[in-house]
Amino acid sequence: MNKKTILAAAGLGMAQLMISQLANAQQKDTLQLKDVVISATKNDQKQSQTGKVVSIISREVLERSNGKSLPELISEQAGIIVAGASSNPGLNKSVFFRGAGSAYAVVLIDGIVQNDPSGNGGAFDLRLLSIDQIDHIEILRGGQSTIYGSDAVAGVINIITKKGGPKGNTIYGVASAGSYETYKGTIGLNGSVEGFSYNINYTHAKTDGISEAATPVGSTAQFDKDGFKTDALNANFGIKLDNHFSVNPFVRYYFGNYKFDGGAFSDANNYSILKNFAAGTNAKYEFATGKVTLNYSFENTRNDAHSQYPSLNEGRASLLDLFYNQKLNNKLDLLVGIDNRVLKLSSVANKPETNIFAAYGSLFLHDLSVFNLEVGGRYNKHEQYGENYTYSITPSINIIKEIKLFGTVSTAFKVPTLNMLFGQFGANLDLKPEKSKNYEAGVNFSFADDKFSLRLAGYKRDLTDAIIYVYPTGYINQVSQKAKGFEVEPAVKFGVFNINAYYAYVEGNEFNFIDNAVANYLFRRPKHTFGINAGAQATDHLYVSANFRYFGKRNDGNFITYTVDNLPAYKLLNAYAEYALAKKRVKLFFDAKNILNEKYNEIIGYNSLGFNFNTGVIFNIH
Repeated sequence: MNKKTILAAAGLGMAQLMISQLANAQQKDTLQLKDVVISATKNDQKQSQTGKVVSIISREVLERSNGKSLPELISEQAGIIVAGASSNPGLNKSVFFRGAGSAYAVVLIDGIVQNDPSGNGGAFDLRLLSIDQIDHIEILRGGQSTIYGSDAVAGVINIITKKGGPKGNTIYGVASAGSYETYKGTIGLNGSVEGFSYNINYTHAKTDGISEAATPVGSTAQFDKDGFKTDALNANFGIKLDNHFSVNPFVRYYFGNYKFDGGAFSDANNYSILKNFAAGTNAKYEFATGKVTLNYSFENTRNDAHSQYPSLNEGRASLLDLFYNQKLNNKLDLLVGIDNRVLKLSSVANKPETNIFAAYGSLFLHDLSVFNLEVGGRYNKHEQYGENYTYSITPSINIIKEIKLFGTVSTAFKVPTLNMLFGQFGANLDLKPEKSKNYEAGVNFSFADDKFSLRLAGYKRDLTDAIIYVYPTGYINQVSQKAKGFEVEPAVKFGVFNINAYYAYVEGNEFNFIDNAVANYLFRRPKHTFGINAGAQATDHLYVSANFRYFGKRNDGNFITYTVDNLPAYKLLNAYAEYALAKKRVKLFFDAKNILNEKYNEIIGYNSLGFNFNTGVIFNIH
């Protein structure tokens, strides 16, 4: 019996079970999406009050994703491609947001910007967090530089970690095992007493993985597998000094040992050691009509690669963000803030650093009859290139309760990284920031208390002064890059069933190193992507779901023949089942999925699909 037959049989079995239980199932009360409060706007808005395109990956979804990694979960969202998300877990995971390059999206942890000054793009590595350590995720699409500064050109991903717990102490965890000698375990302790709460968890993961390289045609060589071992610690504390003042310090540490090969068809015993340490605090003082918030973080990232071309990259980032929210009346809110960042490249002999200072502000007009409006601006001063400004205008109209029109006109920017300004290869101190103009419009339909919803959103982004590397000159500012596309996101809830889907289209142009020119296509980003997730609470104890995704054809560069090659389309299918015991204090889960072996930037043109499974137990002891 082949794999497709097994999956089909399993799907029919699950469907039969769901139908048999449908008559006795009771629908659970859920918080309507429009009432969810979004913290990533820095104004704690309800989703119904903002014209921004926001997606929420809820705690419930995360608890039913224990067989997945964070890159896999993020890549299931409309308009987001995470290269290598379903491939060898040790591969770098590059986030392509609405057709933008992999360094044009900002990752936040608990509202605090994450940055890796050691890398060429400065992007946060999504491998650094386990799903077991996350409470929920907020995703804002479109330019968000007015609030979050550099790199927020295509969107923002705000990861909210687990915090606190019920009174007393609770031990919780996840233990799982799967194919390719995969093991993962998380153990955590949380709780609270009067004025103090805490959540401390540790995750260890290990897998043999799959080979990054493919055996050449006609060869009988057996390539070794390329896996990883990781350890991650996450600790959050909450200290409530009085009814108005709270301090919330945190500490995170991550260690990863990743194996990788020497090329598309070249086996090798290469490996890299990745270490990340972060510490800081969030402090809030709240009063009747407003609050003051202070975010501080220090982050150190070190990546030591051992291969034919060894490299050591280490960077430090310090962030201080102080902002003030004031409720001017029941329909008008004010946000003002200052932001100071110090970035240092520790692995370079002269240890270069830069300072970026910003001041920003926004006005939020909401619930004025059917109208909402957000208007904001930001002043940015960079130690090397000087000053620049951004703005954002986001109106929305609730035509009737069930229909909302929204749109945004904004500018965004990305500063040159320390490697581009001071690095060993092609550094250029005359670089200007990359700048973009962003346009977005759409409509959201919601009927029957959010049981049926549909969001349509179109966007256009024009990027100027894009920084590229031209051999042998080095880094320079290019003229322009453009991208446009749209997203369709329907969702249906009926009885015990919950179905979410998306279709995303993107096209654009960008500079590529094969032709040394601007080409009318995007590398690694397919024009067409499609996904659907169907789940059902079959019984009070059993939940089952299936996830299907389609990725269309896309182009990539072959850096041996120096040609642009076309990668074929591919499909991925996941199945998940969860059974709750002991009043849901213990859950058993099973996750089955495709795993994709795919090469980028080397000898390309092949996809290899395999089958992967993961099974385990989730427990919670109070």
